[in-house]
Amino acid sequence: MSIPEQVQKDMVEAMKARDERRLSTLRMVKSALKNKEIDKRSPLDDREALQVLSTLIKQRKDSVEQFTKGGRQDLADKEAAEIALIETYMPKAVGEDEIAATVRATIAEMGSPTLKDMGAVMKNVMAKFAGARVDGKVVSDTVKKELAGK
Repeated sequence: MSIPEQVQKDMVEAMKARDERRLSTLRMVKSALKNKEIDKRSPLDDREALQVLSTLIKQRKDSVEQFTKGGRQDLADKEAAEIALIETYMPKAVGEDEIAATVRATIAEMGSPTLKDMGAVMKNVMAKFAGARVDGKVVSDTVKKELAGK
């Protein structure tokens, strides 16, 4: 079952259960997927649907940060709940230990890159995580730390 089909099925279940919070989040996800499909002018494959979901998660994380800074914990909690729901449709995220190991292996393969070569290192590391879900900020911080240590 594709991601949009799964979202639609879960929307129906949320409607039957009268779960308003879950239903509103699923409607937002469905809307984002449909908008991307309209922009593309053809149905989305799973990889493209996952990119849309990743974007939604990133937006929510930024919102949580802003709401927390602004003292609006109620809104931050709402956004965090939306993140948790959207993440159920995503593949399992790669852990920080695995990211660090991959970064070290990539740096070893490339010889001895300097901090100036960070872009090339990032590109190679992200290519190794092609199908997996990985946080680019964590990868970036890990690459900086490893290159600075040399």
